[in-house]
Amino acid sequence: MYSQVEHPAGGYKKLFETVEELSSPVTAHVTGRVPTWLQGSLLRCGPGLFEVGAEPFYHLFDGQALLHKFDFKEGHVTYHRRFVRSDAYVRAMTEKRIVITEFGTYAYPDPCKNIFSRFFSYFKGVEVTDNALVNVYPIGEDYYACTETNFITRINPETLETIKQVDLCKYVSVNGATAHPHIENDGTVYNIGNCFGKNFSFAYNIIRIPPLQADKEDPINKSEVVVQFPCSDRFKPSYVHSFGLTANYIVFVETPVKINLFKFLSSWSLWGANYMDCFESNETMGVWLHVAEKKKGRLLNIKYRTSAFNLFHHINTYEDNGFLIVDLCTWKGFEFVYNYLYLANLRANWDEVKRQAEKAPQPEARRYVLPLTIDKANTGKNLVTLPYTTATATLRSDETIWLEPEVIFSGPRHAFEFPQINYKKYCGKPYTYTYGLGLNHFVPDKLCKLNVKTKETWVWQEPDSYPSEPIFVSHPDALEEDDGVVLSIVISPGTGPKPAYLLVLSAKDMSEVARAEVEVNIPVTFHGLFKRA
Repeated sequence: MYSQVEHPAGGYKKLFETVEELSSPVTAHVTGRVPTWLQGSLLRCGPGLFEVGAEPFYHLFDGQALLHKFDFKEGHVTYHRRFVRSDAYVRAMTEKRIVITEFGTYAYPDPCKNIFSRFFSYFKGVEVTDNALVNVYPIGEDYYACTETNFITRINPETLETIKQVDLCKYVSVNGATAHPHIENDGTVYNIGNCFGKNFSFAYNIIRIPPLQADKEDPINKSEVVVQFPCSDRFKPSYVHSFGLTANYIVFVETPVKINLFKFLSSWSLWGANYMDCFESNETMGVWLHVAEKKKGRLLNIKYRTSAFNLFHHINTYEDNGFLIVDLCTWKGFEFVYNYLYLANLRANWDEVKRQAEKAPQPEARRYVLPLTIDKANTGKNLVTLPYTTATATLRSDETIWLEPEVIFSGPRHAFEFPQINYKKYCGKPYTYTYGLGLNHFVPDKLCKLNVKTKETWVWQEPDSYPSEPIFVSHPDALEEDDGVVLSIVISPGTGPKPAYLLVLSAKDMSEVARAEVEVNIPVTFHGLFKRA
């Protein structure tokens, strides 16, 4: 996993190139044998349009959302893709310019309007983007593409057509919601978003959307807030990308990457800011972890603290003997990792990509162990009594619990990221395996399986090949946790005649089972799911 593979040819730049959508699915050329039990669709999201006319998008999270689908039927594979018809996309196509401000790109007012109408348009408030480029997930029987704002977009998983935009603010008290909800086996959806609490101070709400009921009413109508987490700084909420969930607990990790609300509400309209301009780091808070009882919606009054890191993805969380085990993909320090994800950075030549990555926060997969009951008599002691971990939790005299992690994966400038597990059977439960995308100085160039107990790794890697998040699909009759396949979209711009393919690996040993090649380039995708037929 540590092999320092070089990428001087810069083939990874093809991940950030605009492509056209397809009018209908294309047949992929299969080598190897796709298992006949693998029936259904891999749905994925990512940016597909990196400029509008002469106006470029600047950040990885700005390009317009493209939905991808690989269909599997009796060993045959087809590929289809379409742009999400978000307001941001439709208006950009109509006006032939960037109309709505994205994560790292400011949309300038229409130059054709006179100075007075431009001046008044400044005071209409913030037009929030609905560019749903991050993930796809089910609510009831419907599927939604999402980003991290209050807008989610219902799509047709068969045709990839856009059905409608949904504003979560109309149903529940959140300003936005993450692109990483938890979906329980009965269809219940949990998510987290920040919100204005009492006296205009900030808090984080956990929202619950029930499964589809007999009345067939849209479950979103029945969304509710189940618990509210306090904010360490009442006017500056932390950026939150995901959270942990077990049968009985909800875990929220509050990091030092903060959103400056005053900047967000003022500068936006006055001097052409974007979302990235509104982030700042609290250099002294470290990380605060919060736990709530899921069924009672009650906060545990325990102050868990640890040193600073950025967090995007939880691997898994589970309960064991009065402890919560929280496995995370962390980036050490308080500087915001997204500062390094501008497209100019990612498209740079290999030596420059490496130079930037040296300066960035360094990645590490970690296990934290949180004791759920505290006895003040144990002040100064490590409260963790589990035999299988070196993680510690020390009760301090100020009644905070100081956490030190067990490192489960670490490599110099090599990240284990975009983690996936056998989610249906092992989310919130003790588990052994996780699958991740290996980032080499931010360039995705390998797929990795990690045994979180022994730290053993298995790697798939080929020269000049750039995979995406690995999606685990369990064998229908699986008896073991890793009985199934791993799916990933790989681009290989420099090697063979076909620029991209869908890779099928054995989840046991990460060996290749099959690949389905297509004649078109496929840009970067972030997240997605496998929808069984």
